[in-house]
Amino acid sequence: MKKFVLTFLLFTVHLLCLAQDEVDDALAFQYYQQGQYQEASVLFEKLFSRTKSDTYFDFYYNSLVKLKKLDEAEKTIKKLVRQNPKNFHYTLALARVYQEKGQADAATKMYMETINNVPADEFKVRELANLFYGFQAYDLAITTFLQGRKLLNSEKIFTYELLTIYRFKKDKNMLVQEYVNALAAMPELLPQAESVLSSIFEDNSDYQILQAALLKKIQKDPQAEIYTRLLIWQYLQQQEYEMALRQLIAQDKRIKDDGGILFNAANSFIANKAYATAIKAYEYLVGKGKDNIYFLPAKIEMIDARYQLALSGQFDKKAIADLAAQYESLLQEYGKTPQTVFALKKLANLQAYYIGDLDKAEKELESALAIPGIPASDIGQIKLDLGDIYILTRQPWEAFLIYEQVAKQFEAQPIGNEAHYRSAKLSFYQGNFSYAKSQADVLKASTSQLIANDALNLSLLISDNLQSAADSSALKMYADAEMLEFRNLPLKALAKLDSINIAFPVNSLTDDVLMTKSRIYIKEKDITNAVKVLTALTTQENSSIWTDDALFTLAELYEKNIRDNEQARALYQKLINDHPGSMFTTEARKRFRKLRGDIIGT
Repeated sequence: MKKFVLTFLLFTVHLLCLAQDEVDDALAFQYYQQGQYQEASVLFEKLFSRTKSDTYFDFYYNSLVKLKKLDEAEKTIKKLVRQNPKNFHYTLALARVYQEKGQADAATKMYMETINNVPADEFKVRELANLFYGFQAYDLAITTFLQGRKLLNSEKIFTYELLTIYRFKKDKNMLVQEYVNALAAMPELLPQAESVLSSIFEDNSDYQILQAALLKKIQKDPQAEIYTRLLIWQYLQQQEYEMALRQLIAQDKRIKDDGGILFNAANSFIANKAYATAIKAYEYLVGKGKDNIYFLPAKIEMIDARYQLALSGQFDKKAIADLAAQYESLLQEYGKTPQTVFALKKLANLQAYYIGDLDKAEKELESALAIPGIPASDIGQIKLDLGDIYILTRQPWEAFLIYEQVAKQFEAQPIGNEAHYRSAKLSFYQGNFSYAKSQADVLKASTSQLIANDALNLSLLISDNLQSAADSSALKMYADAEMLEFRNLPLKALAKLDSINIAFPVNSLTDDVLMTKSRIYIKEKDITNAVKVLTALTTQENSSIWTDDALFTLAELYEKNIRDNEQARALYQKLINDHPGSMFTTEARKRFRKLRGDIIGT
């Protein structure tokens, strides 16, 4: 009975102690958060003495430091170190006391002794490094991890931890070195390396650090393809497409690839408008022979790349004629099939807008409609292209009928909405503003944001510029200019636009004229004049319906053509702030974050 009573009393005392600890714990943290460090230190000392918890010790120690009771802290911690020499919390706390007292040499000595005495135990190494990290001693955390590698005889261990610290410190040299050293054994790190390096690198000199490290590795281990892959990425980031192609071809030959890697890279060149380099890549693939799986796809893409190249520069009649001949040769060799209908469409486009042979263009598209097995959506698109040709051949009624046919067949679908919009634009070109506006008003509710935005702009253009007889006449001249732009007659279109102010000095079309001029200049690669008119539009016409379009286009020119990232970032920021409801805001935010160095998608 006495034994039971004694056990019961001990259990009761234990419960009372636990309850008191909970009260002291809550109160101690409350005092600490309120800056009452004297009261907090008393309670934390009491809790630590009872529990030996490292957490309570840390708060007790920090309270003493806040109170500048460094001698008391030193005396207490020295005693703990003697009792527990392997407890990192105590040794590091003593070193920090020395640091607080201005005894830097003593602190450094103790830090290094602690690191040098860390056991060959992965958990212990992490524990010590994390303690250093906790009070922002990042270099000491790095030293600890490197010491751990030596002790555990492994260069792979602690890779992720070191990468995190190097990235946080923005130590580009060590970050590059760590990635390069790790990739051979951990190739799965490549996507992360590309993402992190692109976010932290600021200029070409940073990429040169990576290039030097990679070339050194490739010299020592030319068979490690992971280094070549990162080197190719580096060249792409610097837009050194020719250098990237050389590496890709060398890699293709070395690993005896079927061409898949190079084919995908060529598509990347196209996406970056490096058409000349893409053509060389496709030529190499075609040179592998007809038995290669990429022979026909590469041949098709090669011609298409030449198409993009010809249309991206100044109008070169010989280049266009040569390109048309290549499409005709392709069609003769492979016939007119669903697989080659793209060539018919591209050929018709060249004939209509660059060669000036509208009859041939019309016949090519009509023959495309007769090819069996073409998907309905492709037929719809061909009909839309044919409708455009009818406009150029002065057959507006035929154009209107075919647009309406597509609109009815694909009602409430994107291609059907596009047909409705082209019908509305045709009415606009003809000066039938009332009908064009009624069509545009219906399309403003389109599920396609692009069509809805274009329709809204057309509707506002008409309603804002029909306030007087002079406005109406000026709008007719503007519609004529847009028709000339549509017919690919840029000089005549610009002349017509300039004549509006001469004929009607007071008109409400200033912002519309500037926006149309910018489109023409951009198409003609006259970036200087494009920037000039867009800048005028964004600074002088702040209430214009085109302001958000102009801001985005101007930012894009600074980013991709002028290579002025700072100005591009400022313009994207202005668009985000001033036009939060714009259809361009989401893309502008993404580009702004990328230019700022954020990692998109993480």
